[in-house]
Amino acid sequence: MVMVVFLKMQNKLMSDSEQDQVLANNVAATLMHKGHTMATAESCTGGAIGALLTSLAGSSRWFNGGVISYSNQLKTQLLRVDSKYIDVHGAVSKEVVEAMAVGGCEVMAADICVAVSGVAGPSGGTAAKPVGSVWIAWCGPEQRLTSRLYHFDGARKEIQSAAVRMALQGVINQC
Repeated sequence: MVMVVFLKMQNKLMSDSEQDQVLANNVAATLMHKGHTMATAESCTGGAIGALLTSLAGSSRWFNGGVISYSNQLKTQLLRVDSKYIDVHGAVSKEVVEAMAVGGCEVMAADICVAVSGVAGPSGGTAAKPVGSVWIAWCGPEQRLTSRLYHFDGARKEIQSAAVRMALQGVINQC
């Protein structure tokens, strides 16, 4: 949320879409400068991160691909997430999102993978994982792993948009 606030303060007339494009361009510039490739492993964002990144011309130089693993079955089959993690911790957990990020790097031969799993709502939340709970993990060069739990406010689209922005800001930080 900090990044969103910063961008809005920087130019109050900038739309959310324009802010997203600025952030995507910053990710692209950072990846190209470092010579890194990236991939996405998305659940609750439904491919929005990959869609935003591939809206940039030339993204094929640094974006290897993405997996939308909305179901637990695809998390295990496509991203090599151990089903025990899902059984014990649930899909919206540090363990699962970190495994998604590592699996994404391996499966898509990327230097960096960002993974997202959360409860975007309006239903599906619990006392332990209320609507707006989103785990994001970044697996970077040499499998350096970082993850964080966020609690975003708003309707489904707002939660997804906030998750996309934090995921992309984390890619920059991971580089």
